[in-house]
Order: sequence, then C-alpha cells, then structure tokens
Amino acid sequence: MNVLDGPTPVNLVATVRAVLPSLTPAAQSIARLILDDPGVVARSTITEFSAASGTSEATIVRTARALGFAGYSQLRFALAAAVARDEPERLVPGDLGPDDPLTDVIAKVARAESEALADTAAQLNPDRLGMVVEAVAGARKVAVYGVGASGLVAADMAQKLMRIGLPGHAYTDAHLALTSAALVRGDDVVVAVSCTGETPDVLAPMRVAQRAGATTVAITNNPRSSLAGLADHVLVSAGRETAFRPGALASRISQLLIVDCIFVGIAQRTFETSDAALRATRDAIDGFRTDYRRRNRPS
Repeated sequence: MNVLDGPTPVNLVATVRAVLPSLTPAAQSIARLILDDPGVVARSTITEFSAASGTSEATIVRTARALGFAGYSQLRFALAAAVARDEPERLVPGDLGPDDPLTDVIAKVARAESEALADTAAQLNPDRLGMVVEAVAGARKVAVYGVGASGLVAADMAQKLMRIGLPGHAYTDAHLALTSAALVRGDDVVVAVSCTGETPDVLAPMRVAQRAGATTVAITNNPRSSLAGLADHVLVSAGRETAFRPGALASRISQLLIVDCIFVGIAQRTFETSDAALRATRDAIDGFRTDYRRRNRPS
C-alpha cells in the first residue's frame, strides 16, 4: 500500500515521519536523511544521494515508490516544493535539549504542538472523515480503545459522545476492551487510538471487533501500521515524538483534533438532538453547581 492517497500531501515531511517505522532498514536510512534536511535531498542527484545515504540507487528508487512516487525525480520535486513553501525551521524543528532554558522550552513545545495540529489538519481527508462521522452518528454503540496517552484521547471521545446523547464507552484496559469487542455487532463502531499503530493492547480487541463485523476506525500516526490494516477507515494524526516530547504531547494533541472534528461533524448532522442533549447536560451540571454553592454558603 502506498503512503500517498491521492494528491501529494501538504506536508510531505510529516508523512515520511509517520511511516518511518514501517519502512525497511535501508529505506529508513533514506527517510531519516529526508527528515534531517529535506532541502539537501531536494538539491541532490540520485548519485549524490546514494553516496550520502550509503545505499544503492535502486534502493532509493524503491523507497521513493514506497512513498507513493513514480521515482526519485518526483520525490525531489515534491521536497523542493515543500522547502519553498515552508521555513527551514518549520521543516526541521529544533529538538528540546536537557540544558534548554525555559524560554526555549516554551517556544519549542508551542511550535511542536502547533505544527502537529497544522500537519494533522493538512492530512485529514474530508471524505474519509465524513464516512467516520456517518458511521458513528448511526451506530448502535461506539467503543473506543486506547492505552497510555491514547487512553486519555479515548476517554475524551467517549465523554464528548455522551454529552450529545450517543452511547460511547472508552476502554483503556486490554481485558475490558477484549470483553467489549467480543460483544459488538455489525451496527456498532469501534475506534482504536494508537500513535504507532502497533500497541498490542489495542490491536487485540480491534482484531476481535473486526471479526465480529463492527465498523472499525483507526486514529494513528502511521497509515501503514498493523492497526491501519485492521481498520475500515484510517484517520492520520501527526506529531513527532522525541526524548523530551513523548506521546503525551504533540501526538496526543493531534489525536484530540481528530476527535473534535468527528464530534463537531456528528453534532452538525444530528443538530436538533445534539443541541437538546448539550443543553440538558449543561443544565444538569449548572444545577449541581448552584446547589453546591447554596449548601456551602457561609452563614
């Protein structure tokens, strides 16, 4: 399966980064050079790039094709366009270091998260998102699987669905997720969240749900992951992880963006019932707060 689905993505570097784990070792070395300095790669002939990467020209061509291009020339043109469109630091953001002052920490974390949002929005296919919205809006029930930082995203999605009256449940424990998956039906939707797309605790219930006939949705950074292969619909998030920016940061932010887009799309399609549910839940919470303040008012 090619990485590129239709037109060249707005942020090619983000796309290469997403599929890096699924490439062969030789292709990974080529991809890392692209990530390190896409401008240099864009200016290099295939012979120059072969020498710099320590790989054969044939391997470079195969890697370009794995990324969805006809050959190395087309990959160079796409990289040149990306370099012309984006600032150099936008393409190669500085990593956080152990000695960075907090002023740099603030700037780099803010840039990483804003880039994750921009990259995710650029890669989010409206047609595919629409199919997910339709499936979730019409589901008998929705189960959302995720562990760790992705478990927080799963809980956020389930909470949002509950606020508009849809039966959504988050499962962050593998045993409970498997129990849930064993009981799904063809009119149910299962959403699995995993940055790498290779988390065993998420893959196992996803396989069970797929065999049971549920509509399966993956939210992942890697469109060529095992999780993506199990999904009817794949929504690709973006966000590079480093030693000081683990999955709890940029990747989670991009996953939350996708969840918000799904939520808003559902609320639009079910406006009357969603609006009534939001008002009812808001009134219940406001009433609780008012009663609490009244009971605890100083005498």
